[in-house]
Amino acid sequence: MTAVDCSRRAALATRFNTAVRGIRVRVERGDAFARTNGRRFDLVIANPPYVPGEPALPARGAARAWDAGVDGRAVLDRLCAAAPALLAPGGTLLVVHSALCRVSTTLRQLRDGGLTASVVARAEEPFGPVMRAREHLLRERGLIAEGQRHEELVVVRADRVPARVPRPRVSATTSTEHGRDPVTSE
Repeated sequence: MTAVDCSRRAALATRFNTAVRGIRVRVERGDAFARTNGRRFDLVIANPPYVPGEPALPARGAARAWDAGVDGRAVLDRLCAAAPALLAPGGTLLVVHSALCRVSTTLRQLRDGGLTASVVARAEEPFGPVMRAREHLLRERGLIAEGQRHEELVVVRADRVPARVPRPRVSATTSTEHGRDPVTSE
């Protein structure tokens, strides 16, 4: 099992929590896309930043956990592009994000990468402190309606279906093909 996060605090918390529970986890700190080094995984679980904000992503600090560019897709788009290479045959990606970030774009990008993709869970949640602080900005960009105080969170599942090996074609014979009754003939 491997856990990757760009946050030093998140990596340390993961090391501590897994050690306390006796779970062996390889914890890496850094950019998840760079740290995987071409490895493929059976399961990838991601809760990437998805809150729309300023065009430039923060290089440091807590805001890295939620700031995701103008439309909230800066990290989601990278994840969708990388997903086919991250998943082993038969592997699954589960990613959570706000519907404000265009779920249809996530599904299309994953499918364009050769994965099957669908929304497997939805929940309506009140805005948290970051979304409340950005209500004016989100309204200006047309991402929320006047007075909107909730967002829909979705879990998208994408699967890398293993390549199918063609089965040899078995031809069915009939009694007329061989001139005998297949049930009674020996």
